[in-house]
Amino acid sequence: MAKLVTVYGGSGFVGRYIVRRMALAGWRVRVAVRRPNEALFVRTYGTVGQVEPVFCNIRDDASVRDALQGADAVVNCVGILAEAGKNTFDAIQAGGAERIARLAAAEGITRLVQISAIGADAEADSEYAQTKAMGEAGVLKHMPQAVILRPSIVFGPEDDFFNRFAGMTRISPAIPAVGADTLFQPVYVDDVAHAAELAVTGKAPAGIYELGGPEVESFRGLMQRMLDVVNRRRMVVALPTFMAKVIAFGLDVLQSVTLGLVKNNTLTRDQVKNLAHDNVVGEGAQGFDALGISPVSMGSVLPEYLWRFRPSGQYDEIKQSAKNLRT
Repeated sequence: MAKLVTVYGGSGFVGRYIVRRMALAGWRVRVAVRRPNEALFVRTYGTVGQVEPVFCNIRDDASVRDALQGADAVVNCVGILAEAGKNTFDAIQAGGAERIARLAAAEGITRLVQISAIGADAEADSEYAQTKAMGEAGVLKHMPQAVILRPSIVFGPEDDFFNRFAGMTRISPAIPAVGADTLFQPVYVDDVAHAAELAVTGKAPAGIYELGGPEVESFRGLMQRMLDVVNRRRMVVALPTFMAKVIAFGLDVLQSVTLGLVKNNTLTRDQVKNLAHDNVVGEGAQGFDALGISPVSMGSVLPEYLWRFRPSGQYDEIKQSAKNLRT
């Protein structure tokens, strides 16, 4: 019988690419998610019965244990960018990650892949970065042979970065940039999934890998690249830190006083702290080279999914080609 991998958060942005790769590699895949009915699309990634979504709440031992019964390997993709209700950074990124590792070790599972993030640091001023580091420590405590992947900002067709700002160009004359000079090393989502596949199949030695693409650019530079792809002229306005903190505070308070009915998915105080620090592969860190992967560039992928934000959609390229012929 084919081997089984449980992918926690397997219907999310990164998780679905890992699920697809594992299915193509011939593995059975159990996709552990909070809302299985909303994750039925993952079944199409494999043959009938090969990929199945199941309910799981990673804050609960019994739920996590049920999801990993009989698994040969485990991948944890669960993470949050903003807290909401009981889904706090500590509960999800620290406690949840350690719970998965502890229970996987108890079940005798020897392969675990933890999706973390560049910047994970127990001494960071951001709770996001702190709890990412705490999650790594919890995983290694129970499974020292685990593989930890730390990607920079991840891009791809379903991303919430380039898509979000490209969408803003339709209605706004300016793009606000918090931490405009902060450096990023965007990584293609399927390259991260490839690294996870190598780890699950035992082709990647245990350890921590920092994953960044071939290009390093500032936040301002990434916005300009996006504008070039969508063929729109917009100002990229650097938002001063103090102003960003005020805006984020107001949005956080609004979420709090409405008891979460209004969610702050725009900008939180913790995100402002994160955006003050470069998000690039550290000097001496092992990364794609150690895995034998050549990361894909932004230029070869962004036009494939950002074209829909152009003034004339896919026809912009045709119009541009015709203009070039006339000149």
